[in-house]
Amino acid sequence: MKATITVTQEQVDFFRREGYLAIERITTDDEIAQMREAYDEIFARRAGRDEGMEFDLAGTDEDGQEATLPQILDPRRYAAALQDTLYEANARAIARQLLGVEADIRGSHAILKPAQIGSATPWHQDEAYWNPGENYLSLSVWMPLQEATPENGCMCFIPGSHEWEVKPHHHIGNNPKIHGLEVDEGHVDTAQAVVCPLPAGGATFHYSRTFHYTGPNRSETPRRAFVLTGGVPLPPRENPRDFYWQQETDTYAAQKRVEAAKEQPEG
Repeated sequence: MKATITVTQEQVDFFRREGYLAIERITTDDEIAQMREAYDEIFARRAGRDEGMEFDLAGTDEDGQEATLPQILDPRRYAAALQDTLYEANARAIARQLLGVEADIRGSHAILKPAQIGSATPWHQDEAYWNPGENYLSLSVWMPLQEATPENGCMCFIPGSHEWEVKPHHHIGNNPKIHGLEVDEGHVDTAQAVVCPLPAGGATFHYSRTFHYTGPNRSETPRRAFVLTGGVPLPPRENPRDFYWQQETDTYAAQKRVEAAKEQPEG
């Protein structure tokens, strides 16, 4: 699919200086409606759960437990309406403006905050989840499938934090059975936060080290976010970093992914 929008040089400069960018429109209302229907369907059937691709980001995720922050990794695998979208074409085109012509979209995930009970996503850097032996020039594109507001969990950023190193993180509640991470206390001044409400089909872009947060959903409707990740390929680091919090992970989803990998045919 061919891209239909670009950003201005002023917006590129803002992104590189502040570490994030919000735009009012990245796709059409029709595509949003189609994606929202597919999104609700895959969450309703908990697509990918048996392989560890669906889990509660904010809870211990036992079977039968109500999830307050369900996430699906690579949701494009589970719904044709989430593949080859105008959203992705435009996200790729803008990523190349922001990062360079070698940038491409590499992954996706979807995070749902259920009505009234949706948990906050704590302050964190995306890179804290990633391979400590790699270098990254990467960004995430976050698009709400309905209006995103402070009441239902829109994005918030710490301007300039993309220039920082990855700070120490821990599992939510210091519980290694919870997948979600949050930054250790004292590393972020949330008084500097910028709140970014968006209409459905708007989008934010942020670097992999930009600190961000979304609040709980206290509204009467679900908050749906579809996220694409992309970047420029770089050589690995000579000296891997110590992301010790990753070694503490003991989630049910991680165990399921290990078991699913064992069941894959060889060759």
